[in-house]
Amino acid sequence: MKVRSRLLASVRGFALMFITLAGSLTLFVLTVLSLVLMLLGLGVLTTPAMVRAVRWHANRRRLLAAEWSGVQIRLPYRPLPADRRSGLTGQVELCTQLLKDPATWRDLLWLLVDMTAGCITAALACVFIPYGVEGWVLAAGVWEPIVDAGGTYWYAFVPVTSQGTANLAALTGVGFFVFGLFTSPVLLRTHFQLTRAFLAPTPAMALTARVERLTETRHDAVDTSAAELRRIERDLHDGAQARLVAMGMSLGTIEALIEKDPAKAKELLAAARTNSAEALAELRDLVRGIHPPVLAERGLGDAVRALALRMPLPVEVEVELDGRFEEPVEAAAYFAVSEILTNAAKHSGAARMWLDIHHEAGMLRVAVTDNGDGGARVARGGGLSGIERRLGTFDGVLAVSSPPGGPTMVTMEIPCTPTAPRPTV
Repeated sequence: MKVRSRLLASVRGFALMFITLAGSLTLFVLTVLSLVLMLLGLGVLTTPAMVRAVRWHANRRRLLAAEWSGVQIRLPYRPLPADRRSGLTGQVELCTQLLKDPATWRDLLWLLVDMTAGCITAALACVFIPYGVEGWVLAAGVWEPIVDAGGTYWYAFVPVTSQGTANLAALTGVGFFVFGLFTSPVLLRTHFQLTRAFLAPTPAMALTARVERLTETRHDAVDTSAAELRRIERDLHDGAQARLVAMGMSLGTIEALIEKDPAKAKELLAAARTNSAEALAELRDLVRGIHPPVLAERGLGDAVRALALRMPLPVEVEVELDGRFEEPVEAAAYFAVSEILTNAAKHSGAARMWLDIHHEAGMLRVAVTDNGDGGARVARGGGLSGIERRLGTFDGVLAVSSPPGGPTMVTMEIPCTPTAPRPTV
């Protein structure tokens, strides 16, 4: 670690010390006061606002933990229902839901820990380097007016009374400075690890959230499967089945005309041949939509490469997979990529797209990037929302980064392990 980053860790510890004292202490006092006002009925109006303020403060600390020390702290909060009633009744419901969330009380406990132990770790992260510099300042001549004004000045264990003892203080300061360079990043990370111990979801909370998510995605999967079956039935009824019925009627007419009007029978036969070819093409498209043959035969990598070749925009594909995966996982990843590429080609205004698929640490990661106009988001009932539900069936996640003006990056992760090694050619 460079000296600059170690010095920066000390500065960040100094900033955190004031954040913990000013932010956490103030929010703790105000939140407790709001909870006390619940006894008078006024807390129903103030508590939701205070809980939101505490969560904003906690989320800022999560962001600093990731940016300053690489400590990732997941969100533990339960989602709030979108169809809350308005007025005082809705406010009471909101307050009740927030107070029933265990994360609300863990946040309050974190405020108490943050303004005590958190403040101490932040102070320790910043104190040693400035204290080492103080020893150098004393040796530069500052010691003399201090001693003249107040007598012996103790710098750590060194009594400063003369230039010689001031030089010894400067030497001691070098030790404190070097010690601070090595300990400041460690203490800063310790501060954020202490934060994670209270702000991250507990195993019980994570399990509850996962069960709720899997229950929701299971219902979505059942609904999606039913809708897909209806689509297949409709496509068969309106497409291939209608053509086959028409072809059967044409063959009956041909049978009646084959001796009376051979020329007309020949014309109808050609039309029946055309209908049979079109019906076969529709059946192939339908089968490809259910499960592409290249996906079953060659796996996800070759399937997405073939998919990229059919796109109207150039797509750079990079695939690094250890082997094959379970069929449902490959199908979910394939159709998710297909929908994202199709939507980007239609709506993003992009001139080029990039697709990266690789597997590491038990996770299948897919990233689709385009250089379009940006502005994509996961909206209820939208295509990305459908992909998110599809991935949720496998405990997968979807993230979208699409600032105005682009670029847009859609990232998907599905936990899985290869079921078969990659075939060697």
